[in-house]
Amino acid sequence: MFWKLPVLSSSSPVSFLSAQDANAPFLCPFRASLCGIQFGLQVFVALSSYFSSSEVAVESVLDKENFTLEELLDEEEIIQECKALNSRLINFLRDRAQVEQLLRYIVEEPPEDAESKRVFKFPFIACEVFTCEIDVIFKTLVEEEELMNLLFSFLEPNRPHSALLAGYFGKVVICLMVRKTIPLMNYVQGHQDVFCQLVDLIGITSIMEVLIRLVGAEDHIYPNSLDVQQWLADSNLLEMIVDKLCPPSPPEVHANAAETLCAITRNASSTLAAKLSSPSFVARIFGHALEDSNSNSGLVHSLSVCISLLDPKRSVPSPMLHSFRSQHMYESPTPVNPETVGAMLPKLGDLLMLLNVSSDEKILPTTYGELRPPLGKHRLKIVEFIAVLLKTGNEVAEKELVTSGTIQRVLDLFFEYPFHNSLHHHVESIIISCLESKNDTIVNHLLQECNLIGKILQTDKHPIVCSDLYQPTLPAAGRQTPRAGNLGHITRISNKLVQLANSNIHIQTFLQVGDRLEIPFIES
Repeated sequence: MFWKLPVLSSSSPVSFLSAQDANAPFLCPFRASLCGIQFGLQVFVALSSYFSSSEVAVESVLDKENFTLEELLDEEEIIQECKALNSRLINFLRDRAQVEQLLRYIVEEPPEDAESKRVFKFPFIACEVFTCEIDVIFKTLVEEEELMNLLFSFLEPNRPHSALLAGYFGKVVICLMVRKTIPLMNYVQGHQDVFCQLVDLIGITSIMEVLIRLVGAEDHIYPNSLDVQQWLADSNLLEMIVDKLCPPSPPEVHANAAETLCAITRNASSTLAAKLSSPSFVARIFGHALEDSNSNSGLVHSLSVCISLLDPKRSVPSPMLHSFRSQHMYESPTPVNPETVGAMLPKLGDLLMLLNVSSDEKILPTTYGELRPPLGKHRLKIVEFIAVLLKTGNEVAEKELVTSGTIQRVLDLFFEYPFHNSLHHHVESIIISCLESKNDTIVNHLLQECNLIGKILQTDKHPIVCSDLYQPTLPAAGRQTPRAGNLGHITRISNKLVQLANSNIHIQTFLQVGDRLEIPFIES
């Protein structure tokens, strides 16, 4: 619209003053001010003209003796007029027949031979009308059960569920949750099949977002949140979501089910979160994780839920996630229900078996050589789970990790995959948790049985990656062998050892044995 700005006439006072002699110094500030005023007037006139024309376009349709909803939806300015609360327009749209037609555009797939407007424009405009959150239109919707049935008929299993319409459906339901919370929850409580249908479609991200809102992950929108939470906990909703983690489900279902459960854990005070952290549910989640060793997706996302149970802050999505986790690595242990931790320990042996890479024959070419096999996202997630488990400071968990040989295996992976930065980050967290533990047994295990200091010294003497055919990381033949990529993490671990040796006699003793007094990379 700014390319149609009107030009002030030559007789305008502003135009006359701005055209004064440019050699008059005292007029320069005044002239600059006048230019600003002139531009402001042009913008004001242009905007006034634009909004006036938009109103005229919609009003011209409303002035017709017979007009259709489609004629209004075809006007580009209808959303602007809804936001401006055009009374004639709103009185038309609030009618039951119009609300029903708007809903049909959102929940019903268009015919195959439909025009482009019917396929794309009308559903979009219909959704935008609802998201204007006009109270009288919402009132018509929530007070008519047939209209609510029409809205939620989108979830029926015997119909297509395109991602486009699912997005529109999700936006309308979320707006209803914000503006008409009580009527919506009353409807859902009276139609419990809604939750079953939502869970069945959890693989669609827009449906997952609706489900997260409905389960009260943001329960501040509920005026009677405690009653709603209790009702949800008494239902079988949580069981249905957890069972979506089973191996036969596709990866997108695993991912969205895990995201929903993680959202529940972030609201630690809720009844659903307490139910999810109970031993029976933890065992159920681990059962799905280890049900099929070939289903890496089920394992990864099930462990993501367990990690969130141990440390809900880790599941917070953030663009600064890496820096947050780096800072989080040095925070104090997170208090966790011992029963929750105890329910995870019986499966540690099964997880340890998955960390064995000797039977994996996959080969991944890289810029520096080959990985035989690559570590894989599932093994990385196991290491992350162990790191979070250790941060809880649970003595029973520490004992189990020592006796099962888990810590030793994780430390071996640290040196077997010298270019896997994410792995190094988690293993560093594990080492620091062990060193800072009040349990001398786990400190001695790390320094003696695992030979941490010896491995650090060995890497210092031979920082070049060895060409061992029996190691997972194999440098490319005929090229200069690269240096190990974990030296920065080893530096921090070494500095931590020296720092803790000042107050821990056990660590000091190990550092003073023979050549181990000289730890590499200190303060480098």
